[in-house]
Amino acid sequence: MIVGVPTETKSDEYRVAMLPSGVEDLTAAGHRVLIQTGAGVGSGIEDAEYAAYGAELVGAAGDVWGEAELIVKVKEPQPSEWALMRPGQLVFTYYHLAADRELTEAVRDTGATALAYETLRGRAGDLPLLTPMSEVAGRMSVQQGAKFLERPQEGRGILLGGVPGVPPAYIVILGGGVVGKNAAKIAAGFGAEVRVLDVNPNTMRHLGDVMPPNVITVHSDRHNVRREVLKADLVIGAVLIPGAAAPKLVTRADVAAMKTGAVVVDVCIDQGGCFETSRPTSHAEPTYIVDGVVHYCVTNMPGAVGRTSTFALCNVTFPYVRRIASLGLPGACAAEPGLREAVNCHGGAITYRPVAETFGLPFEELPF
Repeated sequence: MIVGVPTETKSDEYRVAMLPSGVEDLTAAGHRVLIQTGAGVGSGIEDAEYAAYGAELVGAAGDVWGEAELIVKVKEPQPSEWALMRPGQLVFTYYHLAADRELTEAVRDTGATALAYETLRGRAGDLPLLTPMSEVAGRMSVQQGAKFLERPQEGRGILLGGVPGVPPAYIVILGGGVVGKNAAKIAAGFGAEVRVLDVNPNTMRHLGDVMPPNVITVHSDRHNVRREVLKADLVIGAVLIPGAAAPKLVTRADVAAMKTGAVVVDVCIDQGGCFETSRPTSHAEPTYIVDGVVHYCVTNMPGAVGRTSTFALCNVTFPYVRRIASLGLPGACAAEPGLREAVNCHGGAITYRPVAETFGLPFEELPF
């Protein structure tokens, strides 16, 4: 199979979808690997490192897309890339289609097969390709929140851990999954007072067992969400409904009642965000203010730490790339049934039910 890795075109995206070790593995198995010139520079990987292991360096994105049977990316195809996608081509990347109807319809209409990292299921029913980036984003959420709580960034001027005689920051985390757990771990390490809200008693029991005393779990319901958000210096949105839009847990009225200079970090913005006031931002312009509350809603948070994120991502995606290249998509799905859940679009149809239901669009079962 011909596998192509184009340079990412999303603003301030520094990750790349394949490591030199992946190139070596694929070429040794008889596959061709096309790497666009400069694709790995943002992650500290030079073209020569790819070439040394058999990659063919290609100057133009159109040439990578035009020849490759399997495209491996990090972020969703940008508008400039939609015209490069073609029927029968496999495009393996993050999509988060439920947050963007225009993207959903554009990808569907290309006839390409959209394989979404975020909906692929592991053998234990987990989301193995989403987990490492959720770990990165969870940890980064506290780091970014701390920065934007500083007064020069329009925040309240709060130090997360406080000092003797001065209370620490009050941090509220909505969701106790991978993002929430990692955010709580870092926030606790800073010495903040942390509340994690979740609806799953088992999740809360687990967090209660593994977290230090400054992390307290709270059942997530409308009353508790509003009460905790109004007390917060920093709120982190960490809710996930796999493949579907995030629920709006915090209303516009809630935000208006929050402390002036409080900070919102909406990690689930890729799925539409869990605050009614959230809208996508970029690393170049990461924040905006609504009713005195600083909103950080960057859609590719892990892209800022490209080297860490690239290695963490490729460690989990490459086994699936290798299997698809060796067996073809139907064969790979037969060997790894959870891969079927990654197929969001195929042959001009939406084949992942939560995405179709989000927009009221027709759904079709996969033909294999």
